[in-house]
Amino acid sequence: MTDLVLYTHPMSRGRIVRWMLEEVGQPYRTEILEFGATRSPAYLAVNPMGKVPALTHGETVVTECAAICAYLADAFPETGLAPPVGDPARGSYYRWLFFAAGPVEAAATNKALGFEVPDDPRKRGMAGYGSLAAVLDTLEGAVSDRPYLVGDRFTAADLYLGSHLMWGMQFGTIEKRAAFQQYVEPLAARPAAVKAREIDDGLLAAANPAGGAGM
Repeated sequence: MTDLVLYTHPMSRGRIVRWMLEEVGQPYRTEILEFGATRSPAYLAVNPMGKVPALTHGETVVTECAAICAYLADAFPETGLAPPVGDPARGSYYRWLFFAAGPVEAAATNKALGFEVPDDPRKRGMAGYGSLAAVLDTLEGAVSDRPYLVGDRFTAADLYLGSHLMWGMQFGTIEKRAAFQQYVEPLAARPAAVKAREIDDGLLAAANPAGGAGM
């Protein structure tokens, strides 16, 4: 019995966490929750928001994908999925990890919902991310002509941002810019990413034989 447990659904942001767990390489158990079951008293005791994913590690409960990725990278430092504490690269690592969790997530979600921030500069400032175009231009500069966001190695920041780019380009909330496609292609081919997709796509196919695969 392992003490790492992933609460997820195969067509949710839990796919990001599964990829991260496969990169970490530690044994873990999966609890698949249908979306209605996330409001059960038992699961609300884990995540009062009633959303997946969530991760438990012994007595520790972590929710929110970026937080889970950051937690796992620090819990298993031998994986090298985060710059060590004290390394100046940790600043850039945090920057891009939470840029994806904040501006990228908010801007892409608003686009999917059909909401656009008004052109009034004061209202754009209230939105935090300003505009989707500004977010995507910033991302393009971050990933152009380099394989990874921080230094010369893959980190949890690449996994989290790359997941958002793959998902957004697949469903039309993020433009298919050449720099984005060039950046995510080798990330998607990582063995852990392939294995994670196979697991979740298999679960999704078993639950809905007529349905399609996700990210």
